[in-house]
Amino acid sequence: MNIKSLLIGSAAALCVVSGAHAADAIVAAEPEPLEYVRICDAFGAGYFFIPGTETCLRVGGKVRTEGQWKDPYNRASNFGTKWHTRAELNLNTATDTEYGPLKTETIVRWDWNDGGSTGTNLLWAYITLGGFSVGKTDSQYNQFIGYAGDVIQDDVIYDGPYELNQLTYNYDSGTGFTGVISLEDSNSGTTTSAYGGSWQLSKSDHYAPNVVAGLGYKAGAWQFRVVGGYDSIVEEGAIKARIDADFGVFSAFLMGGWNTDGDKLNQYAGSNQNVSACTTSDGVVHGADCGWGDWAVWGGVGVPINDKLKWNLQLAYTDSKIFEATTNVKFNPVKNLLIEPEFTYVHYDLPSDDTFSGILRFERTF
Repeated sequence: MNIKSLLIGSAAALCVVSGAHAADAIVAAEPEPLEYVRICDAFGAGYFFIPGTETCLRVGGKVRTEGQWKDPYNRASNFGTKWHTRAELNLNTATDTEYGPLKTETIVRWDWNDGGSTGTNLLWAYITLGGFSVGKTDSQYNQFIGYAGDVIQDDVIYDGPYELNQLTYNYDSGTGFTGVISLEDSNSGTTTSAYGGSWQLSKSDHYAPNVVAGLGYKAGAWQFRVVGGYDSIVEEGAIKARIDADFGVFSAFLMGGWNTDGDKLNQYAGSNQNVSACTTSDGVVHGADCGWGDWAVWGGVGVPINDKLKWNLQLAYTDSKIFEATTNVKFNPVKNLLIEPEFTYVHYDLPSDDTFSGILRFERTF
């Protein structure tokens, strides 16, 4: 065999061996195309598409810290100053459907008071579609008509329930007329009562929900709303009516409430006050005097001084002769940062005593 034949044979053998090994070679996979986050502006600022879906997501929340001096909800309280810090996470989703936007809102809170955690609270978690809402949020008795002023301690005189499960339908005509009807959570459990028996809080084997219904109309600077709530356990309820006006240089509201039985407290005409507010010096509890009696009235003004500073005042009075006045200043030195000092005065007729309290709040929203 000559040299030329040897080289040709060796080359052929090498090609066969190389071909056999090539079948076992590791081939790198092609990289998946990178999907960038897309802005979703159909539902407002801050939304973006969850990658791979047509669902839009908005993430927000707040961090709040505040010092409080005395307690406007408890005239017998003996604490001087306490410090409270809160973190809150808000998650909102939205998707277009043939019935309108399908939305959810979830709010989770973590609280810390004076060196101890008060735990985690699922504040709101509800679903909305086509005007219907189901899940946990504040009562429509409060949300539909509006909260009692732009102050922190707006419910020193009770304005309605918060944080409950409900099935709600909201109507908006687009011409200023609005309406709401809501079936809301009652408490079926061991029968309990409070405030000297004036408020039945729960009832065994109870099946009927509470009911809220309201109507409203808005035209220009004026808005009128009325809402009623029926407590199916107490078998009583309450009605609130409210007028709002916004004149640019200031806004104002006036709201009145009527209790169907002033000798009882119910879910819609109850009390946030400690029982000491209706206890005489001899220890006798007059439970209904912790609440409205037959009626209550609230009023307030808000004055924007400039784009960083606003002053608010809320006044309230009840048939049971509880008077409350709260004022604050809301200062936003930079966007999404709030500094808010607030002062509250409460007078109780039955124990003939007054309380003075204050809060200094710092809050960052995002």
